[in-house]
Amino acid sequence: MHWLEPTHLPVEASLPDLHPLVAETLVRRGFTTPEAARAFLDPDLYSPTPAPDLPGLIAAVERIEGAIHSHEPICVWGDFDVDGQTSTTVLVQTLLALGAEVTFHIPVRGVESHGVNVIHLKEIIDRGAKLILTCDTGVTAHEAVEFARTRHVDMIITDHHDLSESLPQAVAIVNPKLLPPEHPLATLAGVGVAYKLAEELISHFPTASISPASLLDLVALGLVADLAILRRDARFLVQKGLAVLRCTQRLGLQIMMEMADLEPANLTEEHIGFVLGPRLNALGRLGDANPAVELLTTADSGRARLLATQLENYNAQRQLLCNQVTRAAEAQLNADPTLLANPVIVLGHPAWPSGVVGIVASRLVERYNKPALLFSTPANEPAHGSARSVEGLNITAAIAAQQDLLLSFGGHPMAAGLALEQDLLPEFLRRLNKTVGLMLGNNKNKEPALRIDAWLDLPEISLDLAATLESLAPFGPGNNKITLATHNLALLSATKIGRNEEHLKLAVADEMGNKQKVLWWGGAGETLPEGKFDLAYTIRASDWRGSRQVQMEFVDFQAFGTPPVELRSPKHEILDYRNVKDPLTLLSGLDQPSTLVWAEAEAKKEVNGKDRNDLEQADNLVIWTIPPSPDELQDALRIVKPYFITLVCAHPFLEITDAFIARLSGLLKYAITHHAGKVTYAELAASSAQRQITVETGLNWLVSRGSIALLHQENNQLWLAPGKTINDLGGAARLWVEIQSLLAETAAYRAHFKRADKDSLLP
Repeated sequence: MHWLEPTHLPVEASLPDLHPLVAETLVRRGFTTPEAARAFLDPDLYSPTPAPDLPGLIAAVERIEGAIHSHEPICVWGDFDVDGQTSTTVLVQTLLALGAEVTFHIPVRGVESHGVNVIHLKEIIDRGAKLILTCDTGVTAHEAVEFARTRHVDMIITDHHDLSESLPQAVAIVNPKLLPPEHPLATLAGVGVAYKLAEELISHFPTASISPASLLDLVALGLVADLAILRRDARFLVQKGLAVLRCTQRLGLQIMMEMADLEPANLTEEHIGFVLGPRLNALGRLGDANPAVELLTTADSGRARLLATQLENYNAQRQLLCNQVTRAAEAQLNADPTLLANPVIVLGHPAWPSGVVGIVASRLVERYNKPALLFSTPANEPAHGSARSVEGLNITAAIAAQQDLLLSFGGHPMAAGLALEQDLLPEFLRRLNKTVGLMLGNNKNKEPALRIDAWLDLPEISLDLAATLESLAPFGPGNNKITLATHNLALLSATKIGRNEEHLKLAVADEMGNKQKVLWWGGAGETLPEGKFDLAYTIRASDWRGSRQVQMEFVDFQAFGTPPVELRSPKHEILDYRNVKDPLTLLSGLDQPSTLVWAEAEAKKEVNGKDRNDLEQADNLVIWTIPPSPDELQDALRIVKPYFITLVCAHPFLEITDAFIARLSGLLKYAITHHAGKVTYAELAASSAQRQITVETGLNWLVSRGSIALLHQENNQLWLAPGKTINDLGGAARLWVEIQSLLAETAAYRAHFKRADKDSLLP
């Protein structure tokens, strides 16, 4: 890991009342005005987005309201992680308070896996449910929705996972993924969607015995545990929710905090992420998560204590299993280091519990900075896997590219689950590594960078400074902790701590003899610094054993005197218009000295653009059509040498095999009738917006079917004629599968290109 030196910004004039380090951090993260900064720091100054901004929400409210008034039985169908548990609780508690007839169902992981299982859905409908309301699941539940329709039962889907190519025919689908990525509600997890639905429902019942604010402790739990990106409304809900959680009236949560030795008044998002969340997750990973709803709603202290004790037991079991699987995974990697050479770390074992492989995959990602996929492979059963990703790689899109091999899959850019028959694992892994390698391009072996926000001397580290930096919390995805660093330290001691001695407490000192304690979570067994070194760390105010103190947490170290890495100005200035509603209006307003619009397939004529074969040097390259792979993108940048890059990124939607073959066949027939059969692969690739290898495979398929005759080929030049009677069905079938695989890889790359951070897209 290389360190990036702090970049100091002139912010005193714009944010004069803030600590300089806080002000610099806010400006660096885009909050450059006093109004924006105050709204970020103080949730009472933020204007939350109205619930009806979520597509489908009003239709959902109207159908639920009708069910309540007509006394139709409603079943809330959730998921077994913390996000699913809290989503289910939010909706069940709200519906009961509004007078609904409501039951709930959370799948048992070891029996049903993720999603809406038709067998159990049938049982629920047989018991009388007339409306199924999902939360944190369901956006790919086509079969379940169709089955419910045959039984004249409506389904409403609330979810936040990635969308499939087509959506189920539900009464309403409420999913923030239907919004532009920059929308204030776009980063909500499932419980955030459930909360906005509850908020709107409650507003339709003026005499309701429940307020939306009373649900916010659940919302904070679910959003933090699901690693939601803490921007805009998601951050606001966690800020508000933490305040409610610190004085929660839920007996179950009170007893959980008591058993975990937490002081509620000082609760932070870290306590959710590392204490409360894992306990609730353990229930869903190793047992039945349905009792979590009772734990979060019961007014019976005896019952709450019994359920909380069960959580403690499951959590201890989870920790043991995770440590066992982690050691086994590391043993596999030590025995065969070539496993680290592929773009994805893939490991498996028949005895690994499917409920913990995702946690271990996260540990491997953190350790090796590579996406990781771990499988549970019991004999005579499908393999069940959990994947975790790195920044800039949409792992769900990569897995979706192989969906013809899968029994099921689902997830979001950073995490996914899947199942497939074990005999298909070798082919799946071959294709997945190829797809991920394509998506990562030149970044596949890129060393991670650590941005240092400020250098401090040890005496500057204080409880006051920690409290000042705490104003930027809650921290998490989208709002990382401030990373501090100190030069020229020496290690005095390293002591193992923790129930299993998996952590370290370091004692360090500077050359003046000033000392500090540093916690290194999971540091046992890691290489310790020798001689003089620089230390990177975060600080936080801690209430350990009831005493407020500053806590330093280890991030990284490097030898003292290591040359700093200066942040360089980017080669290109990137203008991001990927989500504007009418990109055509942009073209007339571009004022760079020279502009070239790179467009392919039908879009080339529509925008008067140039395809990859016509590119030339220009100051501004408008990427209108998403390139099919990083290779075409790199070639374009090499030829155009732009200073500005304007991202529009229209999708040509030619990854469906039939659509691609129809397009290619039309291009070939046009060449035969208008150009005496002469055409190049390069022309065909640009006109179909695909990679050349895909075009070559598609042409071979058409030849094998007798649709086209290839008379002669010389390098890139082809001479074609109408087809002859050739019918190589075996070869055609093999080529068809290869075409599907190639198109799926391009589809995955384009999905990644549409959503990834703009600065991670360019080589």
